[in-house]
Amino acid sequence: MKKIVVLTGAGISAESGLKTFRDSNGLWENHKIEDVATPQAWKADPELVLEFYNQRRLQASEALPNQAHFSLADLEEYFSVTIVTQNVDDLHERAGSSEVIHLHGELTKARSSKNPSLIYHINEKRIEIGDLCDDGYQLRPHIVWFGEEVPLISEVIPYFQGADIIIVIGTSLSVYPASGLIDYISSNADCYYIDPNAKENMNNINFKLISKKAEIGVKELVHKLKQ
Repeated sequence: MKKIVVLTGAGISAESGLKTFRDSNGLWENHKIEDVATPQAWKADPELVLEFYNQRRLQASEALPNQAHFSLADLEEYFSVTIVTQNVDDLHERAGSSEVIHLHGELTKARSSKNPSLIYHINEKRIEIGDLCDDGYQLRPHIVWFGEEVPLISEVIPYFQGADIIIVIGTSLSVYPASGLIDYISSNADCYYIDPNAKENMNNINFKLISKKAEIGVKELVHKLKQ
């Protein structure tokens, strides 16, 4: 069975109605990235950071997977599929994808502010000041903030090296280290890039460009691959 690795970014979630920083000139409901999504923000105003992610968690729980998510899940009938996502929502899982790796963390989880390996499933619950984990430290969102290392990046490199087919969806490939993953793709792999701005974002000649929204482009590509 051929191996497919799919790298998804904010574009696929945006089509389910979820906001992104880049859609609003780096602002999220009047908050700058550095005010709510950095270690410095957490140290300066943890209450603001918690409320920001409590709202994002609520919004994500109310969003529904779109046709692109469902189409990717359908691929598992024909291929070995690994989804590597930069998104922190659980739309891939809710659409039925069974192997999803979240590079930047997950809204449905919380972790110790001291020990990154102490992680809890919280689903849609809020995190409040005073909510402590088993080691006695404040719980924080299980999110990789700007300026923090991406711990799973080394784990996903072998997936890209061993893939027969690579599909990149809804990401500008401007955020390191995720953007560097395409450097590990085998020269024998078939590569596709789906994004409305595909021609502007991708200059890798090995990629076939599909300049369409995810819901349309993914459905068409999946139909082609299944033939």
